[in-house]
Amino acid sequence: MSAFSFDLHATDGRARTGVIHTPRGDIRTPAFMPVGTAGTVKAMYSGQVREAGADIILGNTYHLMLRPGAEQVHELGGLHTFANWPHPILTDSGGFQVMSLSRLRRMSEQGVTFQSHIDGSRHFLSPERSIEIQCLLGSDIQMQLDECTPFPATEQEAEVSMRLSLRWAKRSKDAFETQPHRTPGMALFGIVQGSVSERLRAESAKGLIDIGFDGYSIGGLAVGEGQAEMLRVLDFTTPVLPMDRPRYLMGVGTPDDLVESVARGVDMFDCVMPTRSGRHGQAFTRYGRVNFKNARHAADPRPLDAQSACPAARDYSRAYLHHLVRCEEMLGAMLVSWINIHYYQTLMAEMRAAIAAGAFAAFREKFKADQARGDIDPL
Repeated sequence: MSAFSFDLHATDGRARTGVIHTPRGDIRTPAFMPVGTAGTVKAMYSGQVREAGADIILGNTYHLMLRPGAEQVHELGGLHTFANWPHPILTDSGGFQVMSLSRLRRMSEQGVTFQSHIDGSRHFLSPERSIEIQCLLGSDIQMQLDECTPFPATEQEAEVSMRLSLRWAKRSKDAFETQPHRTPGMALFGIVQGSVSERLRAESAKGLIDIGFDGYSIGGLAVGEGQAEMLRVLDFTTPVLPMDRPRYLMGVGTPDDLVESVARGVDMFDCVMPTRSGRHGQAFTRYGRVNFKNARHAADPRPLDAQSACPAARDYSRAYLHHLVRCEEMLGAMLVSWINIHYYQTLMAEMRAAIAAGAFAAFREKFKADQARGDIDPL
């Protein structure tokens, strides 16, 4: 079984393209990971996700530890078998959901005690337990447990939070090294915290590099600070991360977020936006967003995008998609989610090609012009 590794193939400015090698397959970067929270990318078949171009999906430790339980998934052959996804899977640590979803939580140096948002049952999540759960699930890329620093936060609050995450990073790494359910080729990523402070982000990155991880994630962004501030933080954070390791921006974002973050040296992304928007009738296209709830689509016989390689965008009329969304038919959520997942993967493929050709600046300019143009010309 091959080991985890990262090959950087080309750079164009700070934008990078390469390949992450895992025992279950390669991940082409820049990469967007569709979010399979509870072992499923919502409203999508696993085969559709793969055919759209995804090399990897994300699973969520918090949700899977509550239902059906990590031990049960392990007994059923692991998350890859359970979800019928034999390709790479990244799992988050569960920390963000503990902070945002659980009814009551009490944090200590040891970990977090919380009540399930589902039934109120009490659970304890520590760095060691988070790693154990992720190894039981069998994920190829695992995340350290961290505290996602809330925004806004004072410099002092961000510093206390960041240093707790650093101590948890060391415990996560130690647990990963000794975890009996770990298999060859599994990787562990550290998470850079520090809110919007350049000093704290640099301290966090240095501490994680000293511990040593297979990749480095940037957490605590896209939590209300706005795109301009997020990009400012990336401007001073990605340059202090190792060139020879993948860089993962967690929980981001819109197509414009992805392009701007790739321009700043980010390699990996995840976000619920494509499928969440799809379930609410909003499609992402090369000409911006389209809301199928709007009446202007009701009598439009054209497809969403006749040039798209996605059957949902090419083979169904706007009128039909509007009808499905307005009637709240399940097929509407499925088709628009398919459109969005396909568009996000197409966008990543176009960025990889542009970087490899040394043409990322031109791609970025055209992307912004197309998005600003708006929807396809009216009838």
